[in-house]
Amino acid sequence: MPQSSHERQRSTYPGFEASLHPSVYSAPRSFTFAAVALILSSILIATVLSGLISVLAAAWLSYGALSRWLPRMVSLSAGILLGAAVLHLIPEAFESSAGIPQLSWTLLAGFVGFFLLEKSTLLRHSHHHEDDGHGHHHGHDRLEAGPGGMLILVGDSIHNFGDGVLIAAAFLTDPNLGWMTAAAIAAHEIPQEIGDFIVLRNAGYSRARALSFNALAGGAAVLGGLLGYWWMESVQGLMPYVLVLAASSFIYIALADLVPDMQRRRHFSDSAQQVILMLVGIALIAGVTSVVHGH
Repeated sequence: MPQSSHERQRSTYPGFEASLHPSVYSAPRSFTFAAVALILSSILIATVLSGLISVLAAAWLSYGALSRWLPRMVSLSAGILLGAAVLHLIPEAFESSAGIPQLSWTLLAGFVGFFLLEKSTLLRHSHHHEDDGHGHHHGHDRLEAGPGGMLILVGDSIHNFGDGVLIAAAFLTDPNLGWMTAAAIAAHEIPQEIGDFIVLRNAGYSRARALSFNALAGGAAVLGGLLGYWWMESVQGLMPYVLVLAASSFIYIALADLVPDMQRRRHFSDSAQQVILMLVGIALIAGVTSVVHGH
């Protein structure tokens, strides 16, 4: 039988049990709040640092080492997103106790939902046309609408929320495990965040906007961590569905937004580069996932 949150706290933080049983222990009852504050502050710090480290590291790579190649990095981003969805998120969800039919319906609903979300964005900006006589420069629509950028932020927020829940669960088991989990998630997220930056830049976001919006999406991990602490049993039951929804967003963005861009380049040399970069993106996710999970 799984432990309750109080049982996990008693086994993890010395003195917590004293506050629950004042007739046996002499520690003051207020220690309960100190223990709760310690756990919550640890979860808060870990989720914030984990998100910041991955976003800043990805930004440094995207805007530094990879900046010259950014126009060609769409293929890398497609590989990263597909790899994250198929090799990491979906297997994690399907290895849970959740029913496969329910997860499959959730995956399908995610595809339809993200299609409708992108469609509504395009319709909202339908008054922007390349040759409408308003003197817009080429690419104006993408700069104005950027539906792929919005979708990647939604999907990334869902994924980060799940990461926050995982960090909270680890801290409720053992503080050392919590910090190790936060570090592992930060390392695991760097390749994906690179893909996110590429999608945002390709959607017309400036460097500053891409960085700020990516950091804002990382705030979902804090929400997941706090909700995970207070309602761990309920939130844990939703985790497989959160993972599948995040996976559906990554697959949709890769196939509906990035691959069509890649198909516009029809020279053999361009196609060869695209295939290589896509495989590199998949290999990055496969390698990091293998190292983090110890497979």
